[in-house]
Amino acid sequence: MQSKTKLNKIVGTTALYCRLSRDDGAEVESNSINNQKRLLEKKAKEYGLKNTRCYVDDGYTGTNFDRPGFQQMLDDIEAGYVTTVMVKDLSRLGRYAPTVGMYMDNYFPEHDVRFIAVNDLVDSNDGENEIAPFKNVMNEMYARDISKKVRSAHRIRGNCGEPLGQPPYGYIKDPLNKKKWIIEPGAAEIVREIFKMCMEGKGNETIARILSERKILNPTAYWHDRGINRGGKKMLSDPCKWKCVTIWSILQNQEYCGDVINFKTYSKNFRNKKRLPNDPDNWVIFKDVHKPIIERAVFERVQEIKSQTKRRAPKNDDEKHLLSDYLYCGDCHKKLWYHTNTINKEIHYFSCSNYTKDYRGTCPTRHYIRADAIEQVVMLELRRLAEFLQDDEDAFIEILTDKTNGDILAQQKYLQEEINRAVARNDKVSGLYEKLYEDHAENKVSEEWFMHMSQKYETERLELKNKISRFRKELAEADALKIGQQSFVNAIRRFLQVQTLTRPLLQELIDHIDVFETEGVGKSRVQRVAVYYRFVGYIEIPELPKHRHNVKADTRQGVSVEYVPQIATA
Repeated sequence: MQSKTKLNKIVGTTALYCRLSRDDGAEVESNSINNQKRLLEKKAKEYGLKNTRCYVDDGYTGTNFDRPGFQQMLDDIEAGYVTTVMVKDLSRLGRYAPTVGMYMDNYFPEHDVRFIAVNDLVDSNDGENEIAPFKNVMNEMYARDISKKVRSAHRIRGNCGEPLGQPPYGYIKDPLNKKKWIIEPGAAEIVREIFKMCMEGKGNETIARILSERKILNPTAYWHDRGINRGGKKMLSDPCKWKCVTIWSILQNQEYCGDVINFKTYSKNFRNKKRLPNDPDNWVIFKDVHKPIIERAVFERVQEIKSQTKRRAPKNDDEKHLLSDYLYCGDCHKKLWYHTNTINKEIHYFSCSNYTKDYRGTCPTRHYIRADAIEQVVMLELRRLAEFLQDDEDAFIEILTDKTNGDILAQQKYLQEEINRAVARNDKVSGLYEKLYEDHAENKVSEEWFMHMSQKYETERLELKNKISRFRKELAEADALKIGQQSFVNAIRRFLQVQTLTRPLLQELIDHIDVFETEGVGKSRVQRVAVYYRFVGYIEIPELPKHRHNVKADTRQGVSVEYVPQIATA
C-alpha cells in the first residue's frame, strides 16, 4: 500500500502551462517561455505549491487547442495527477473565448482542478471572477486583430511579387535573399527529365515507375535528406517510390517557367488554419521572376498533351464485381484488383494490387485469376457446404462448434496473456514513476532528466492503459463468435433456397478469400483458393459419398475450370 507522502507526490502536481506564438506580436519578449517559467515558479512558491511541472507549447497559436503540451496536461488531469493549473494570464491558456470559458467554467471544476491566471488575478479558489469573460473576449479580439494585420501584410507582399509559399521541388531559397528562389541542380535535372518523358508520350504511371526503378528519392525524401523542413512523413517505407499524383503536380506547376504564383490557397478565418484551394481567377501571377527550369514553350506543350489525354471514366457501382473487396493475395495478403482486358472487353480478371512489375509493389507474382472462374469456384464451394448441411446437419453443427470453440479458447488465452503482461509492466512503470518523483524531490536527479523520464513513463503508462482496455474489450466480445455461428447456418439455409450469389448473402457468409499463384504448366496447372467464412474461418468439409467432388464448369466457349475441393480426412 502506498504511503500518503508518495501518493501526494503523484497526484498533487501543479501544472505550470506556458505558451508562445507569433500571434503575440510586440509582446513576444515579455511572454518568452523562460520569462513565463520564472514567473510561474516564483508564484507557485508564494502559493505554497511545491510539486510543480512545466507544460510548454512554443510556437502554437492560442486559437487552436490541439497543442501537444496542452493535450499532455489534459491527459494528466484525466489521470488524476494534476490538482492545480497555473498560467501567466488568460491569453496563455487560449485566445478563443468560448473554449477558454468552457475549460474555466466546466472542465477544471468537474475535475476538481484549481485554476490560477497570475497577471489577471484569477483564482478559482476565490470563486467566480466576473472580469474573466471580458478578458477572454478581449484576448480573442486581439488574436482577430493580429490575424487581420498578418493577412494584410501577406496580401501586400503577395501583390508585390514576393513568393508567399515554399519553393517547389527543383528550387531552393537563395541563402543571400530568402525572397528569391534559385535552381537546385540535382532536383532540377529530375524535373527536366519528367517533362522530357511526358513529351515522349510516357504517362504519369510510367514516369513514376521509371523514377522508382532508378532509385531516385521522391520530393519528400529529398527534402528530408537535405534537412529542409517541408512537412510530410519523416520515416518513409520506400523513399524512392514515386506516385502518379506527384508527377501530375510537377507537370502542371507553372512556377517551373520562372513565374511566381501567389494566393493559390486561402484559409476561411483566423481560427481555422486549414488551407483550401483558391479559384485560379484569384491567383496573382508574376512572370519571369526567377531563372526557369523548363522553357515556357515546353511547359505549354505539356499542358496540351495532358489536356488531350483521355482519363479513364470512373466505374459505376453497377460495374463493381460481386467479389470485389473479398479477394486477397494468398502470399502478401494485399487486395486483388478487378480489371477488364484492354483488347477483349469480355474478359475480366483479378490480380494482386501489390504486384512488383505492374504496380511497383513487393509481391513477386501476379496471382491472376479470371473473374468468371473464381465466381464459379465460390458458387461450387458454397453449394458443397449447403449440401453437407442438408445431408447431415448434426455433423455440420459439430464441426462448426469444434471450430469456433477452438478459436475462441485460443483467442481468449492470447488476450489474457497480453493483459497479464501489460498489467505487470504497468505496475512496474508506476513504481519507477514514484521513485523518480522521490529522487527529484530530494534533488538526486536534474530537472532535465526528470522531465525526460517522467514524459517517457507517462507516455508508456497511457499506452499500457489503452492496451489493457482494448484487450479486455476484445476478451468480453469473444463470445460473439458463438452467436455468429447460428447466423452463419441461417445464411447457408437461405443459399439453399436461392442457389445464386448475391452481395448481401456474401456479406453474411464470407469474410475473405485467399487466391494463391498458379502452379505447374499446361493441363496440369493448379491454382489454390481458400474461402474464409465469417465467424468460423476456414472449414474443411469431409467427403460426401453421394456427391461428385470434381466438377467442370464452362466459363466461356472452349474454356472450362475443374473444381477439385479439398476433402477433410479422418
